Amino acid sequence: MNDPSAFLHSLGQTLAVMALYPEGHPSRERTIDGAYEALDGLIGVNGRLPSFTFLDGEVVYGRDRLRDLKDWDWGNRLAGVGIERLEVERKVSRDEFEGFLQEVYARVMQSVVATGENRQMRSLGIRFGPVGLTGQPQETTGASAPVQLNAMLGEEVETLEWLQAETQSHGAIPLIEAEAVVRSLSVAMHGHQHMVLPLLYLKEFDQYTTTHSLNVSVLSMALAENVGCGKKEVRGFGVAGLLHDIGKIRIPIDVLTKPGKLNDDEWAMIKRHPVEGARMIMKSDDGLDLAAVVAYEHHLMLDGGGYPARHYAHTTTFASQLVHICDVFDALRTKRPYRDAWEIEKVFGYLLDRAGVEFDSILVARFIEMMRRTKMQLGAVAEDQPAVAAEAAKTTA
Repeated sequence: MNDPSAFLHSLGQTLAVMALYPEGHPSRERTIDGAYEALDGLIGVNGRLPSFTFLDGEVVYGRDRLRDLKDWDWGNRLAGVGIERLEVERKVSRDEFEGFLQEVYARVMQSVVATGENRQMRSLGIRFGPVGLTGQPQETTGASAPVQLNAMLGEEVETLEWLQAETQSHGAIPLIEAEAVVRSLSVAMHGHQHMVLPLLYLKEFDQYTTTHSLNVSVLSMALAENVGCGKKEVRGFGVAGLLHDIGKIRIPIDVLTKPGKLNDDEWAMIKRHPVEGARMIMKSDDGLDLAAVVAYEHHLMLDGGGYPARHYAHTTTFASQLVHICDVFDALRTKRPYRDAWEIEKVFGYLLDRAGVEFDSILVARFIEMMRRTKMQLGAVAEDQPAVAAEAAKTTA
């Protein structure tokens, strides 16, 4: 059996039956057996362990949205008590599965809720708890956290490269995959006791657009959370950050990686990418309106400078101003063919010097304050290998 929806329906039915019958009752045992068999059929399919996310009425299996379970009652109930994610870590025994059910049932019935800790009490082979940007983080053991983060970064690079190739071929952006990448990044950010920014540093110049887009997505979500945006809005900013440079897929790679000064024709191509990106996004999905605006505006400045050229007064949106700061920060801290990477403090100085002219002053102050107290988990991704951790260090000097 390999049906994630069937397993979730079995899970919901089992939790309901547990409310009716005591432990050991035949009806209760039969439903547990059925749910266990359904889960066991998912383990190891395609070489991966199953995971489920319940957020904003959506149910996501791995990276795939289960459309038949939109606004699923049990998904909303689980999320409502802080169980926004179920993640199978290994093959589990029937006894472990029953123990997992008992803990979930206790949480749902609010008979055992850890005050201020809202996390799983013991390891049963299935982790559960809150995910996303404003909930309590899941507890992650120190030994496995870097390995899990590195694997995730490699997978998201592959997914984004696939998304860019699909957009190049068909002209439409796969929204589900974009949202799945953002969800994965948000989980990585809060898979520790404190927020961590999983940022990539560039190993191959021709991967700049991919790694930069992932980094800007992470930074945009972190800053949006820092200024008090809600979870749904934060993820929207994450998608906007992920897609802000999608228009660059139309630019030849030799122009993007040119070590010397661009000629007039090449610079004209670069300056067209905000418009090209916004057009591609607008043709793709009604749910990407914010991303389209940010793609168009992310090189516009407060004082009217930047590009594309405007022929009338235009105030950029809050989202575009936020993403613009994150875009410039990551661009300057990254080594490019035509210059070395800037030191973090030099980048902060540039942002402060341009505050009120190019950037919103309040957002710059909040961004720098956030970066000074937040750890960065740095990793590198080459063409033929997954992400490899480099270091985890504070950005303070």
